[in-house]
Amino acid sequence: MNWLTPARRNWLLLALKLLIVALVAWCVRGTVLDAVARLGEYWRRLAPGWLLAAGGLYLLGLLPEGLFWHRVLRALGQDVRLGPTLRAYFIGHLGKYVPGKAMVVVLRAGLLRGRQLDTGLVIASVFLETLTMMAVGACLAIPILATWFSSDPRLLAAAIALTVVAGLPTLPPVFCRLARLLGVARSSPQAAERLARLRYRTLAGGWLAMTAGWLLMGASLWAVLRGMGIAAGPPEELLLDTAAVALAVVGGFVSMIPGGLLAREAVLAALLGGQLGGAAAIIVAALLRLVWLVAELAISAMLYAVGKRD
Repeated sequence: MNWLTPARRNWLLLALKLLIVALVAWCVRGTVLDAVARLGEYWRRLAPGWLLAAGGLYLLGLLPEGLFWHRVLRALGQDVRLGPTLRAYFIGHLGKYVPGKAMVVVLRAGLLRGRQLDTGLVIASVFLETLTMMAVGACLAIPILATWFSSDPRLLAAAIALTVVAGLPTLPPVFCRLARLLGVARSSPQAAERLARLRYRTLAGGWLAMTAGWLLMGASLWAVLRGMGIAAGPPEELLLDTAAVALAVVGGFVSMIPGGLLAREAVLAALLGGQLGGAAAIIVAALLRLVWLVAELAISAMLYAVGKRD
């Protein structure tokens, strides 16, 4: 009898994730305590206007990803309007805070249900959009890390590895083959033919759109720095902010911890620590997460209410 049942496997994975969080917290405990001691110093000079701008820039940064997802759905022969697609995309982001990240797929597919869509192809499109976003983010970080962090080849190697691992499955021939192996083509007689419609032109458009999206998210971090009263550096530091955000989000995604909790902050603090100092970088990372979470909750509430009235 196999003692490793699915239920036990899920508990083991959850325990492993909690252990990783505990280890990260233990390793950075000194910096965190210092950050907590200095929190009041930054709290007194917070500029709400800049934090509001940071939330807006983050949502604008997500928009190209939502547009790309809609384009992929259309390329796969799914007849869905742009409005419902973006509504499902933004609300679906809340699913990443649920263990396993499967809730992102469930929310998006569920919100598009009833529109004569192929559920298998919708799920495949979510994975394609997500992996493309991660591949673009890691790829953008490569030249920036090579310039600013040439003394630490581990970061550069990690960015290259993440680009390959996330980007390879998105190539149309590879993506179609993987989708068939996972049984997507069995969902309907037309599914295999629709998978074959995916072209490199669609993927290239996604890379361009998501490059703009990541730059806007980098600008969101820049706005948080301004909101904390930290003087903005020269224009090229916006590129560093973009690389920091991109690698932190990708690292959080790879960690499989809900919302990338602590994993994202650890990467962001490591990249910004040399510029701001360890304690300040921890505070920036925590405040950025709070701003983004509030922005996600606000847009989700508004879009959900709008959809209920339709």
